[in-house]
Amino acid sequence: MHEPAQATPSWFDPLVPAAPARAAEDTYELARQWQGFMTARLVLGVVLVVLQTALYLTGTANSNAQIAISAAYLIGTLASKLFVRPRPLGQSFNRVWGALVGLDLLTFSALQILQGNSGTSINYTPLFALPILVASVLGSLRLALGTAAGITVLMLAEALLSYLKGPVGGTPYFAQTALSGVGYFAIAWLSNQLSTRLTNEELRARQSDLLATLQRQVNELVIESLPDGVIVVDGRGSVRAANPAARQLLGSQLALRAQVFDLNDEVGWRPLVSLTRLCVGTGHSQEEDVTIRHGNEGPRRVHARARLAAYPGQPGDSLCVLFLQDQRELEARVRTERLASMGRLSTAVAHEIRNPLSAIAQANALLEEDISDPRLKKLTTMVGQNAKRLEKIVNDILNISRVQPYDPSYLVPTVPLDTSIHRICSDWSTQTGSQQRLTLHPGDPTIGVRFDTEHLRRVLVNLLDNARRHTEEQADAIQVFPGLSDEQHATVSVWSDSPPMDQSVERHLFEPFFSSDSRSSGLGLYICRELCERHDAALVYQRTVRSARGQATEGNEFVVTFRRAESPDNPPSAETTTTPWQPTLY
Repeated sequence: MHEPAQATPSWFDPLVPAAPARAAEDTYELARQWQGFMTARLVLGVVLVVLQTALYLTGTANSNAQIAISAAYLIGTLASKLFVRPRPLGQSFNRVWGALVGLDLLTFSALQILQGNSGTSINYTPLFALPILVASVLGSLRLALGTAAGITVLMLAEALLSYLKGPVGGTPYFAQTALSGVGYFAIAWLSNQLSTRLTNEELRARQSDLLATLQRQVNELVIESLPDGVIVVDGRGSVRAANPAARQLLGSQLALRAQVFDLNDEVGWRPLVSLTRLCVGTGHSQEEDVTIRHGNEGPRRVHARARLAAYPGQPGDSLCVLFLQDQRELEARVRTERLASMGRLSTAVAHEIRNPLSAIAQANALLEEDISDPRLKKLTTMVGQNAKRLEKIVNDILNISRVQPYDPSYLVPTVPLDTSIHRICSDWSTQTGSQQRLTLHPGDPTIGVRFDTEHLRRVLVNLLDNARRHTEEQADAIQVFPGLSDEQHATVSVWSDSPPMDQSVERHLFEPFFSSDSRSSGLGLYICRELCERHDAALVYQRTVRSARGQATEGNEFVVTFRRAESPDNPPSAETTTTPWQPTLY
């Protein structure tokens, strides 16, 4: 076979079929053409044997040599079909060429020479078109032209031999032979060019089909991953396709499970049907804020855009694409940006607070030196403690705004995880009055982690406060599980039987200044995650099933994963355990 033309490189070239795949397709095409030519040669061999036998039996031919040549040709063709592996003929006269084209040339030349001696007037020269076609399709242009040249030489030699035996026909006979040779050259060139073009067209068609398939798969993957809903619906309201975000926005079990459904089946989808019909009826794009009502949930405001995709002729056959954008997502992004601006403002305010706070602390220290009254001493001590606490909060806010990465060279003392969690949970339950709903499961007292004690308190208190806001006063409503995930890591899980979060809330759970509670600043979980990452720890959220009040209950769980230390450096003292603690508000 000929070499296909090289395709022009493009940005999509990585998606072109791999070389093994193209080689397999080319091998299949070669085998198909090879079998086609072998079948034609077998049929021709059978026809020649039958023809020569009939001529001999009827007495038209007085020699059986032509029968033997035809039979030998049939046997040789059958052997080539059975034992010669399909492969291109190449650029030169090789053994494969001899088994196919050479056998044809010898057979047809012998028959043409013998037909003059046998008394028959059958012209076998048209059969030379078959080896020319074989060389043109399975070989190169040079091989095809070489085959045509060989046939022309054989025909001229046969004409010369006939002329030497007796000048029959004279010059016109040589002219006819030469004209036939020119025709064979034309057949060889045209067949090769046509075969090459068909091969290139087939290759381009295969590549185009593959690129179209890959492009369709890429488009489907992009649409499936879009956060906005995409629905393809016809003029009658029948949904042809919908991505997962659109099915989630429609909020019906029919939309979640059925492959194809109708927007007229749900009353809450009627605004989308009206928008679709308006788009199809006018032939123009439409845009509108609609309200989709769910069966068991409240109404959901959606910004819908309708675009006409096709208009074959009948209104019912028109396709319209609906783009649905949840307004809650848009409002959440606007609120996040607004709160982020407030966060930048709070950072600037924290910078301004540090100077007067330092002045207050210094003045309080000077005042404490001159006071001997115990009651006033107690007041100055309270002022000093709260000034230090306020200074630490300001420093934490400033540190978080700088987003300091984990530094292995920063040495953090090792704390006993189980004892520290027990102390923090005990203080928190006493301060908030949540002794009934909080359950602390025992852990391994020998486990130590490298984590700042005050930062560990802030992380756990934030997680416990979040759990308390979304649970009721019931036993086992909040549970804390210290444990081990593997030999190098320890974990603390804060579980609550609170309801599942909305996907829009879960997606932005750890973003700063994002909160589903209007009374919260949205900094708690963000600060917790930043503090964990600063100590080479991780904080994740998941839905898990725990045993609560004697039954398996699904709830929200925040898991903190620490890197284990060999042994605690600073075991807690009695003084540390009895130190009063005040909850921190974010």
